[in-house]
Amino acid sequence: MTAYTNFALRTLMYCALKGQNLSRVQDIADAYGISKAHLVKAAHQLGQLGYLETVRGRQGGIRLARPAAQINIGEVVRHTEGDMDLVECFNPLTNTCPLMTVCRLNRAFVKARDAFLAVLDALTLADITGNDGQLRTLLNVSEPGRHA
Repeated sequence: MTAYTNFALRTLMYCALKGQNLSRVQDIADAYGISKAHLVKAAHQLGQLGYLETVRGRQGGIRLARPAAQINIGEVVRHTEGDMDLVECFNPLTNTCPLMTVCRLNRAFVKARDAFLAVLDALTLADITGNDGQLRTLLNVSEPGRHA
């Protein structure tokens, strides 16, 4: 999984912890100790995909556009990862491997990718933020309705 997808998932997790309160990308970057520049693109794409609502202006920010229970982690990963070609032979347009028709390794990689995505498909954002008290403590995020 790419760092980009990791940052996108972290952004969603942070916003889930904030509830309907707006989050600033800088606050998310500070909480995770990563560059704001790394999060801006991910937050923008998440907004375009309908996962985040963007509020412009001086008091603006981002928040979940739908309930955390309606955001599927496998779906987010597919959107943010792009192609999930683990090896060259996954793409018939660029494959140059002469073993393609008899290769057992390719079949194993396909099964591994499908199993990975099946696990993520069984999870929602609500599932991975169910330990919200612990997450809020680690990230120094106040409960929705309270100010930090």
